[in-house]
Parts: sequence; C-alpha cells; structure tokens
Amino acid sequence: MGWRWRRTTGTGSGTADTPEAVPPPEEAAAKEAAHQWHHRWGPWGEEWQDWLRRSPTGVDLLVWWRDEGDDLLALVGPQRYLERLAELLSRASPRDVAAMGIGCSRRIDRPCRDPRTCSQDLPDAPTGAARHRTGPVPGACSGFKDCWSAYGIDVEFTADGRHRAVHLQDPSDHSRMDVQVDGVRLAEALTLDSSGYWVGRRYYVVQAGGPPEHPEQGLTMGNLCCNILSLVVHDAALATTRILVPEATESWTDPELRLDGGTLYVYPNPQAREAGRADRVLPVEPSPSH
Repeated sequence: MGWRWRRTTGTGSGTADTPEAVPPPEEAAAKEAAHQWHHRWGPWGEEWQDWLRRSPTGVDLLVWWRDEGDDLLALVGPQRYLERLAELLSRASPRDVAAMGIGCSRRIDRPCRDPRTCSQDLPDAPTGAARHRTGPVPGACSGFKDCWSAYGIDVEFTADGRHRAVHLQDPSDHSRMDVQVDGVRLAEALTLDSSGYWVGRRYYVVQAGGPPEHPEQGLTMGNLCCNILSLVVHDAALATTRILVPEATESWTDPELRLDGGTLYVYPNPQAREAGRADRVLPVEPSPSH
C-alpha cells in the first residue's frame, strides 16, 4: 500500500499535510478490470470469470455468441457466423458451453443456476458413475440446449467430456440441421434430427429421414416429418460414419441403437427394444486403443 499527502485544514489557523492511503497500481488495475467485466457481462460473467481466464476457447465462444448482433453479422455474414459458431462449439468443453448462458441438461429453458459449482474442476469419476452428468456437479452438465435463438444449438458430450456432438439450425433454411461430432460433419445430404444421443461413450446416433421409396413412407408429425426413418451412427473412436437405411421389410418408425458387450443392436422402435426384437445385429469394430 502506498501513501500520498493531502492538504487538510486543522482546528487552528494553519493547515497540515496528512498521509492518505493509495492502492498499489496492480490493485487499482484489478478493480478496474472487475468493473469493466461487470459492465459488459453482468453478474453472469463474474460467476464464470475464473474458468474463462483459463480457457481461451471459452472466451472466444462467449464473445462470438454474445456479440451476434447486427454489426457482427454484417461484418462476416450469416453463413460465416454459423460456421465459426460450429467451429468453436466443436472444440469447447462442457464448462465453455455452460459459460455461454444457454440451457443445460438440468433445465433447458434458462442458464445454469449454480455456476459456482459447475465451473469447478471435475473430480475423478468413480466406478459406475452415471452416463450423463446433470447439475449442479463440478465440471458442468453433459448436455446443453438453446431454446430461444434461431440457431437451435444442441450439444451433447460424452460423460468424460472427451467427445461432443453439435447440432446447429441454419436460420435461412429450417429444413437443414448441421450435425458435427468433434468437428466431423455428418451425412450432409440427409435431413437430420435436432438432437441425438451417445451410446457407450463411443457412438453418436441421430435419426434421419428414411428412404422415400419405402412402402410405408409418408408424411407425419415430428421434426423429420416422415413415417420411416434411417439412423446415422458416428464412431468417435474411428472418426467414421455409417448410415443405416431400413429395408422394405423393416418398419423403422422410431429406430434405436443399443450396445450390449461387443455387439450393436438396431431396434425399429422402443417397443421392439423392450421385447428384445432387433432388426439388425452389428459387431463392434476394434478401436485404435485395443
């Protein structure tokens, strides 16, 4: 702490110089930085400040997301904005996405309400840990959803946070859903669902529009607007994608993929899964680590 002298008037006829405490430059700079942070990001940003100081990707993502206004869109254009958003989300950690302020797997319609916990380091996962993290737990949740913007963000992480799947809606074409897993774009020629799920921390599964020539195909309610669906399965360990298309004799109205040991099973609907009636049985390919 430094000192400076201040001229004061005493009780007598003269004046006196008295010392006045002056904060050191680093303390004053810290207070000014805190003020500027609060002015721009508000109390929400303050809760995530310690984490963002350690995460350049988190900072880039937050700034890109919060500065989406007309000036930024006019500068880079809507398509480049969407591409950059996908690039950042495909590198982000669960805490980076939580710091954006969108909904999470605990509740999708508002930001995280316990960032003091979710911004902490994730402890070592105990044996038999839950497949998905749901807050408030250290390390943030494993799923995030944006319900309010035109981009329809949906991000699903594996439980260990090593892989992430990103769904982004193209505001100029609501029939187009861009889906990427660790930066690899999936099945661009197909109409993909707005969300998917992880199987065994290795396979990301998303439903897609089924073949138009299928005898049971027709229009219906739902995101994909068709009776018969296909499955897109991405293997994050091998960075490969398979598109599973139903045969004419397979009625895939709500297909699911499940893993049991070293075998993948494709069920045409949840009822068939509960009854143990699989349409396809697929072997699991060895991963590079085996």
